Amino acid sequence: MPEPFRIREAVPTDAERITQVLRDAFEEYRGRLDPPSSAHDKTEAVVRRELVDGGAFVAEADGILFGCVFFHLKGDHLYLDRLAVLPSHRGQGVSLRLMEAVESRARELGQTRVRLSVRLALTSHHAWYARQGYVFHSHGTHAGYASPTFLVLEKTL
Repeated sequence: MPEPFRIREAVPTDAERITQVLRDAFEEYRGRLDPPSSAHDKTEAVVRRELVDGGAFVAEADGILFGCVFFHLKGDHLYLDRLAVLPSHRGQGVSLRLMEAVESRARELGQTRVRLSVRLALTSHHAWYARQGYVFHSHGTHAGYASPTFLVLEKTL
């Protein structure tokens, strides 16, 4: 039986589609997050720079890209960034497969830890990441804010 979708490494020519996925997937958070998500302001140029700075994986089927996740190699871990799946494709295991791709890349690079950030306000996300084995690492605060605005979570591979 063929898989309903595939995960592959992103290439620069995916930048336009990735930019649109990010904007559309994060639209539901507009007005709900303080500070607002920077995903709303992503451009193709920014996405291309992020691909060079680290990389990304995309989820697609029948030529339609509907999910993405970025990763960046840090000194002692791989940072998982901007996990995004279009609402029309949620509930099919896409996020989990994208996350597994990043974790696999971390292992390939000799990293034993993956970290990610999640907004304090998105408590359902905290629970989902916990089910995937991610635990509290630290609090983070966006520039210009006096108190924490996000959690840093970590998974030991």
